[in-house]
Amino acid sequence: MQTGQPNISHLSLYNDILTAQINQIFCSALPCGMDTGKDMARSWSFLLPLALALVASGAHAAIVEHTFNVGNLSISQLCQPDRIITAVNGQLPGPTIRVSEGDTVVVHLVNESPYGMTIHWHGIFQRGSQWADGPAMVTQCPVQPGGNYTYRFNVTGQEGTLWWHAHFSFLRATVYGALIILPRGGANAYPFAKPDREEIIMFGEWWNANVFDLQQMALLTGIPAGPADAYTINGKPGDFYNCSAPNQTHMFEVRKNETYLLRIINAALNTPLFFKVANHTFTVVAADACYTTPYKTEVVVVGPGQTVDALMVADAAAGRYYMAASPYDSGIPSGPPFSKTFATAVLEYAGGPNTTTTWLPELPEFKDTDTAHRFLSNLTALVLPGKPTVPLAVDTRMFVTVGMGVADCQPEQTLCNRSSTVFASSMNNASFMPPRSTSMLEAHYNNVTAGVYTRDFPDRPPVVFDYTADASDNATMQYTTKSTKVRTLRYNETVEMVLQNTRLIAKESHPMHLHGFNFFVLAQGFGNYNPTTAAPQFNLVNPQERNTVLVPTGGWAVIRFVADNPGMWYMHCHFEAHLDLGLGMVFEVQDGPTPDASLPAPPKDLPQC
Repeated sequence: MQTGQPNISHLSLYNDILTAQINQIFCSALPCGMDTGKDMARSWSFLLPLALALVASGAHAAIVEHTFNVGNLSISQLCQPDRIITAVNGQLPGPTIRVSEGDTVVVHLVNESPYGMTIHWHGIFQRGSQWADGPAMVTQCPVQPGGNYTYRFNVTGQEGTLWWHAHFSFLRATVYGALIILPRGGANAYPFAKPDREEIIMFGEWWNANVFDLQQMALLTGIPAGPADAYTINGKPGDFYNCSAPNQTHMFEVRKNETYLLRIINAALNTPLFFKVANHTFTVVAADACYTTPYKTEVVVVGPGQTVDALMVADAAAGRYYMAASPYDSGIPSGPPFSKTFATAVLEYAGGPNTTTTWLPELPEFKDTDTAHRFLSNLTALVLPGKPTVPLAVDTRMFVTVGMGVADCQPEQTLCNRSSTVFASSMNNASFMPPRSTSMLEAHYNNVTAGVYTRDFPDRPPVVFDYTADASDNATMQYTTKSTKVRTLRYNETVEMVLQNTRLIAKESHPMHLHGFNFFVLAQGFGNYNPTTAAPQFNLVNPQERNTVLVPTGGWAVIRFVADNPGMWYMHCHFEAHLDLGLGMVFEVQDGPTPDASLPAPPKDLPQC
C-alpha cells in the first residue's frame, strides 16, 4: 500500500506524536502540572505561536507505506533462456518510492527469496532511525529466508533523487529502485523553473549467470567475478547487443519544446557511466539529492551509487533519438575487465514522422578521463537560505589511501591457492572484514565490542610513499591484512578527509560512499596530494555536496563533514567487487548531549544472526 495522504490510523498516530511534541515544548518552559492562572496565561502567550507553527509545519506530512516482497522472478534477457533472478514485487527495477520532504516511510520487507536480504536507503540520513540503514553486519543482520523486517525512517531536510538497493552480496544487481523526495510544496517549490514532466532513468548491469553464485565463487577463490554481459536502462539493455528483442528497449515519449526533469541513477555494480541523448543537451540542477548551480553539458557522468538531476528541453527536430549509457574505464595502466558495450533507450517525439531512423549520440571513448573529470569537478552547490554550508573549522584531519593490493587466503576461502596471495583492497592498508555473528551497531549499542570490532582505524597510512608512481607496485607495499577497524568520532566533530588513490595494483577512480551523512567536496585533482598547492584550491563558498564521490584515477579528493548523527556509519567503495575485497571502514559516532542526539533502542523486530 502507498498512501499520498495519511489514513485515519496514521492521522491518529501523527496527532499522538504532535501532542507529545507540544507537551514537551510546554514542559521545557515551565513545570508540567502547574495551575497558576497568571503563569499559565503568560506561558500560553509565549508558546501558542510555537505550537501553531509546529502544527502548520507537519499538517501535511504523510506516512508512505510499502510492502516489498523479495522473491524469485523469471526473466529473459539477451535471448538467453528464462532464468531466475531475485527481485522486489516481481519488478526490475523494483518499485519507486515517492514521498514529500518531511514524510515518514514505512517498508515491510518480506523475504521470500532463498538468500539473506537487507535494504539500504542510499543517501537517507536515518537520523533517529539508525537501525534502518541496512548494510549487512554493520547496522543489522540479514533478514533470513522466510523472515521479515519493517524499515521506518523520516525524510526531513532532504529533497531530490535517491535510491534503494540490497546491501548483501551481489543481490543489488537486481534488487534496486528509485526513491524520490519532492519538496514539501511540490514541483512548484523547485529552485528552478518547474519542468513539464519528470522521468526516472536507472542504469544497471546484467549478468547471464546467477549473481549470488558469482559472488560466492569470488569469495571462495579470491578471484573477482567477471564483467557484466550488458548494461541496462530501466532494466532493459537496448538495441545494440548481439541479441536484442523489441521488448528489451525502454521507450520514452516526449512532446516538442517541453522541459523534462531526468532523474538519473547509476545502480550498476562496478561501472561508472557516461550518458548522452542524441541532439539534446542537459542542465544539471542536482546531484545526490543536493541542488547545484545550473550546469550546462552534453554529457552526464555518474559513478555507481551517484544520482544526477538534469533538465532536458525536447527542442530537436521531431523524430526518434537514442539515449545511451556507456562505460568509463578509469583503470591505469589497465583496470578490471569490463563490457565494451553500451545500453540504449529510445526517445520518441509524440506526433513525429513515422520513421525507423533513430539518431545515435557520439559517445566518449571508454578511457575519456578528461571528460569525466571536467563534469565531476565543475559542479557547485546552489546555496539556499537555511541549508547547511561547509564548516570552516576542522577538528580532525585524516589522510586515507584507497586502492587495491593483495592479502593471504582467508580460512573461508576454501578454493584459494594457498601458495600465493589473492586480491584485496584497503583504506590506509586496513582491509575491512565485516563481523560474522553480531552487527556492529548492536555491539556499539550494548557496549560489547570485543570480538566484533576494534577502535584503531588509522588517520594516516602506515608508510608514506609515492602513492601514484608506476614504480610503487612491489609485493611488500601491496600486502595488506584483514581487520574490522572503526574510527571513533565525538558527536558534532568536524572531519576533513583526503582520499588518495594508489597505484599499488592500478590507478582507478573509486566511488567512495558515506552512509548517514552528506559531505562537501572541497577540491580534487591528480597525482599525490600536496597540501601546499591543494589548499588554495579549496572551495569554501559553494562546494558540491554529495554522499558519493568518484576519487579521480591516480588522484585525490578532499571532503569535509560534521559527525552530527550518532551510530555506526559505513564508508566504502561502491564498486561491489571492491567492497567484497575490503575497501571500506566504519565511523563510530558517539551520542550527543540530548535524547534526540543519541542512538535509540533497536526495534523489536530487528533481525538476529
